[in-house]
Amino acid sequence: MTGGRVIALAGNPNVGKSTLFNRLTGLHQHTGNWPGKTVSNASGRFSFHGESYLLVDLPGTYSLMAHSAEEEAARDFLCFGNPDACIVVCDATCLERNLNLVMQVHELIPRTVICLNLMDEAKRRGIQVSPQQLEKSLGVPVIPVTARSGDGVETLLAILERVCQEPEPEHWEAPCPEAAKRAAAIVEPVLYAQGVPLPRWTAMRLLEGDRSLRHAIQEQWGAGGIPVEHALSLARRELERGGIFPEELPDQNVACLAEAAVQACGKAVQGGGPSERAKRLDRILTGKWTGIPLMLLLLAAIFWITITGANIPSQWLSEGLFFLGEKMSEGLLWLGTPVWLEELLIMGIWRVLAWVVSVMLPPMTIFFPLFTLLEDLGYLPRIAFTLDRCFQKAHACGKQALTMCMGLGCNAVGVTGCRIIDSPRERLIAILTNSFMPCNGRFPTLITLIGLFFAVGTGASGSILSALLLTAALLLSVGMTFLVSRLLSHTVLRGEASSFTLELPPFRRPQVGQILVRSVLDRTLFVLGRAVSVAAPAGLVIWLMANLTIDGQTILALCAGALDPFGRLLGMDGVILLAFILGFPANEIVIPIIVMAYMAQGHLTELDLPALGQLFRENGWTWLTALCTMLFSLMHWPCSTTCLTIKKESGSWKWTALSIILPVICGVLVCLTVASAVRLITNWL
Repeated sequence: MTGGRVIALAGNPNVGKSTLFNRLTGLHQHTGNWPGKTVSNASGRFSFHGESYLLVDLPGTYSLMAHSAEEEAARDFLCFGNPDACIVVCDATCLERNLNLVMQVHELIPRTVICLNLMDEAKRRGIQVSPQQLEKSLGVPVIPVTARSGDGVETLLAILERVCQEPEPEHWEAPCPEAAKRAAAIVEPVLYAQGVPLPRWTAMRLLEGDRSLRHAIQEQWGAGGIPVEHALSLARRELERGGIFPEELPDQNVACLAEAAVQACGKAVQGGGPSERAKRLDRILTGKWTGIPLMLLLLAAIFWITITGANIPSQWLSEGLFFLGEKMSEGLLWLGTPVWLEELLIMGIWRVLAWVVSVMLPPMTIFFPLFTLLEDLGYLPRIAFTLDRCFQKAHACGKQALTMCMGLGCNAVGVTGCRIIDSPRERLIAILTNSFMPCNGRFPTLITLIGLFFAVGTGASGSILSALLLTAALLLSVGMTFLVSRLLSHTVLRGEASSFTLELPPFRRPQVGQILVRSVLDRTLFVLGRAVSVAAPAGLVIWLMANLTIDGQTILALCAGALDPFGRLLGMDGVILLAFILGFPANEIVIPIIVMAYMAQGHLTELDLPALGQLFRENGWTWLTALCTMLFSLMHWPCSTTCLTIKKESGSWKWTALSIILPVICGVLVCLTVASAVRLITNWL
């Protein structure tokens, strides 16, 4: 981190921090690992008056009293990253909630500047904020800004330049109970003697019992040992004499910060509060009788838009990639490449890649922007609020609803998103159950089978029925998520659901440009890149199995035959089960593998829907086969990318194995029950 001043950029989620970051750094952005907790943070460079600055965008967080990976990352960078100053972005429309973080950052970084963002929205809502009064109350510069339009950004940079050039102010001490001050004073001299840069702040955090910080302090500053332990023991006794038990100290400190925030806002803010229209909308969207039905209708609408909008682009992309494959094949043969190598490269690896890209890309470029649009509007937190009661009954966390929504696009993204859940137990439950949500890779199989066997027809009626049936399948997935979450919370992950603070941000006008950038670049291309990286070796394996023979039968046919008895017991056949196994790298290739096996070809072949339906029926498919295949598609092992992500997030192969076993057991039991029940009823009739 050399070459210019290092500036940390902090703030709550949904305050416009990313907008300011993008406006300042433009295209000069990258990611990197920073001191403290190993985490990838966005950073970028900008210049002002000939001075170079490196801006580090910290994860959005409500507090530095770390209860999540994001809070730990932000806190550790401010503690150990040695930034020259920190800009804290605040939302002028709900300032009181933001000041908790401001005061915690100010205690760590004396050179703190408040960027009072969204002043235009505050004005529209009748909120008047006095930056001068706020600056007087907090003792830090306060700059009103509208990051979206750039108003006030030049003034912010000028103040930042002045703050960095002036001598560093004395460290500000956050308000806390008198007993806590006396207790911290016992530990401070010991920490000071050991060379700890922030003895008062460190003493308070150690008294609060923050284990993750304690480990980081020992690692970064070398603080610890018997003298500190003895001082902490004396300090805890002083706390108890003051009527505060150590486990109560964090809440007591938060209460003092909250009171200080109320006092500061009482002097600096006039008017405001949500409009009557916003209140009515919230009552409808989160109502007991209206919240879930509206959520389902919205989900069905998104599915309908995705299904109808992706068909033609997917066909064009498929035709283009397959045509390119033919030209590459001709080129390889012209160069004298052996036929077997040409077929392996083109009919094996390239065709699988082309299939994955043509099937994944169009739905993702529709679904992810729609998902990001809901996020930008402020609707996703309201989904979590609406479903919180259901998760409480399952002894899980309401924030799991957000990670489930992420899983609809990609289960690997959903698993990573589980970091927002503070409780390690509840975070693990969310990780282990995320694969019950059908990801973008499973949608093609579900949509194809719905169209062939259950929503036969063309035009709007067929697509609407398909969307409704797909929503019904999703409801089953949600139900299984609740069921398995409750099972886990009563067995290997016992515990009661914890309470959590969830912000319901104000409804905002979406920013179309940022939505496209975040959804296409950050999500779509990221997921597509990971899928393509595993699709290439899968294409190699599939081609070898389809072309190498033993006693006159391909390895593919032999494996399908071995799995056939078990497959038929589950209402499917051996080919379908084998397709799911070979689809482990990418779920998009399940249907193509089934087609290849039925047609006894050595490569993937594309068929239109009528021909595909005829092929399936010729091979014994009925509506029961399609239903069991759909059920198993909803409940089977996560893809390889998701499994690797689970290992990374959980840090254990044991939990990764359980995340594979759980859906498989559920899928087998559900398919076996449905197939047996239908056969029993059919025989009885």
